[in-house]
Amino acid sequence: MKRTAAASAGLLIAACVAWPAVKYPETRRAAVVDDYFGTAVADPYRWLEDLDSDDTRAWIAAQNALSRPLLDALPARPAIRGRLAELWSYERYSVPQVAPSGALVYTRHDGLQNQPVLYAQETANALPRVLLDPNTWSADGTEALVDWKLSPDGRHLAFAVQSGGSDWVEYRVLDVATGEVLPDRVRGVNFNFDFSRIFWRGGGSGFFYSRFPDPPAATPGAPPAITHQKVYFHRLGTGQQDDVLVYQRPDQPRWFVWGETTDDGRYLLIYVEQTEDSAKQIYVRDLGNADRPRLDAPLRRLVGNFEGNYYLVGNIGSTLVLRTSAKAPRYRIVAVDLRRPRVWREVVPESADVLVDAQVANGEIVAAYLHDASTRLLRFSKAGAPRGEIALPGLGTAHGGRTCNPLCAMSTRPHSPELYFGFTSFNRPATVYRHDLASGRTEPFNPPRVGFKAEDYVTELAFARSKDGTRIPLFISRRRDLPPGPAPALLYGYGGFGISLTPVFSVPNLVWMERGGRYVQAGLRGGSEYGEAWHEGGMLAHKQNVFDDFIAAAEYLVDSGLTTPRQLAAKGRSNGGLLVGAVLNRRPDLFAAANAGVGVLDMLRYHRFGIAYAWAGDYGTSETPEGFRVLRAYSPVHNVRPGTRYPATLITTADHDDRVQPLHSFKYGAALQAAQGGSAPILLRIETRAGHGVGTALSKQIEENADVLAFFEHYTRRH
Repeated sequence: MKRTAAASAGLLIAACVAWPAVKYPETRRAAVVDDYFGTAVADPYRWLEDLDSDDTRAWIAAQNALSRPLLDALPARPAIRGRLAELWSYERYSVPQVAPSGALVYTRHDGLQNQPVLYAQETANALPRVLLDPNTWSADGTEALVDWKLSPDGRHLAFAVQSGGSDWVEYRVLDVATGEVLPDRVRGVNFNFDFSRIFWRGGGSGFFYSRFPDPPAATPGAPPAITHQKVYFHRLGTGQQDDVLVYQRPDQPRWFVWGETTDDGRYLLIYVEQTEDSAKQIYVRDLGNADRPRLDAPLRRLVGNFEGNYYLVGNIGSTLVLRTSAKAPRYRIVAVDLRRPRVWREVVPESADVLVDAQVANGEIVAAYLHDASTRLLRFSKAGAPRGEIALPGLGTAHGGRTCNPLCAMSTRPHSPELYFGFTSFNRPATVYRHDLASGRTEPFNPPRVGFKAEDYVTELAFARSKDGTRIPLFISRRRDLPPGPAPALLYGYGGFGISLTPVFSVPNLVWMERGGRYVQAGLRGGSEYGEAWHEGGMLAHKQNVFDDFIAAAEYLVDSGLTTPRQLAAKGRSNGGLLVGAVLNRRPDLFAAANAGVGVLDMLRYHRFGIAYAWAGDYGTSETPEGFRVLRAYSPVHNVRPGTRYPATLITTADHDDRVQPLHSFKYGAALQAAQGGSAPILLRIETRAGHGVGTALSKQIEENADVLAFFEHYTRRH
């Protein structure tokens, strides 16, 4: 469906309707004051940290009772919701996992289901069959399949079930031939990035996984304690109580430990991290025979000084090939023969672009690089000699699917010529491609068909200058026929944990552009768009750079005549929610509307809740004088200024978010409502039976995005 400029103009006029004055629910202020190294800091909304108290539940109900009717009354919401549902209703596939036999396992979504369905097919040309349908697990679509891994012999599939958006998942095992779900159950696993994944033992007799201890018997229903993570081996057909303890660090209860096996099942690598996705120690165990793994074999330390980040590329016999940031902030590929572990050699040196993934395929190395936050795929021999480039469809992002490493750009096997990767961009829905390394041919695998014309949209790369002169990349996307001059703009950013923002397709962003807005994505410091130095430039004492970068991006859009402060909306989620909160406190005049989603907003106490202590590597904590000084300067909850005219702000969170707990949004929302010196509303939208985002039912995604886009449209189109 194509919308004409006239139709869009009519929608803009319809949106220019004023809301009545908002009367906020009364929020009690308590006399709570903390002393941080001689500085008194008030925390009047501490009581909202008790998420299950009667007072907090009543407050949540009152906030939703305020926001729900107002959001429902937004003039553009019905049209936006309808278009979201229409555009999301397309068939789409994940990147397949490739089994040693050549069998493929992937998900298919028919466009209407709450959850995608898992399929298998014996070869690339065989007929697919259903393995698991999560839509049958719950009536409301809130039980999700969030991870799966096929055993090396192809007989079994381990899969993770998530309920209500929680990061706590349960692994189960499927007999692939019969479709029977076996009695095996593995609990205590927190599905949070690398250290939650499972890895099969060669031969398929069982798998390695990491888990946290069970809660004390006196606290039934409580989640496991998020300390003392341990690596176990689960042998199929046995109870979890009989699982073999493989590795632990009782001397460091807050360190993370997890294991990974080489593709041939010969070696087990144990990774040790002090904080999430940080520099690592690595230990190696030779498991020997595939069918009878030597779990008691000696564990040898390979990397011991937390000198950089390491990721397994593959192995060639006893030689491990790894991607690392050690002595290479943009990453390089190195190799070490375990028979001579002190001798390391460089295979592919660091380059001007950032090496984000590398895998062994067909006896060579295929590497994915970011060039100005867009993917390139290069081929190298095992010795590191260049062998050319795999052509991609354009400016965009190659990805390997959600069940591999978060940076994974492709899916393959060491001895297979078949390479699968997804490719996406702002006007390209994620499409899976099959590349034959032997012939050099690339062809789509079940390409999607979406109800819009990609050629109607254009993306341009621009650069803003931050406060210290650093160039910040901006992807600016719009409808091709958008008239020159100022228009509503949505600025999105993240800026943390080494996570790069690259070109990806998004139905909500397309709807925003379709209705006459610009979508702008900023590659802020704190991410890894330009390597580890870029990450370090936005962490700890340098965190203010991230906010400077976002402000510079907003000012660039205004100064370039692409938008105005009355037409500009800011959006971010999680660490990006922190970004939005901090920037609004500094420059509320620069934006007409904002959405802080599932944000980390109380920076003085964030590390006290759940697994959040793992973020100290990026943030630091208030438990040291220097950490307190840095965090106090930008913590959104603590820098809200009474009497300030804040823009219209929609704070979104979920009651089952146990990664960034909703208490952050509650305290920030209460503080902002009390401080608002203008007439623009401060609303909280608190979802139920949902979490941080992974596994959220499609129906819930449609409703939340309809609220956010209608809210933005209303407040960026008032003239």
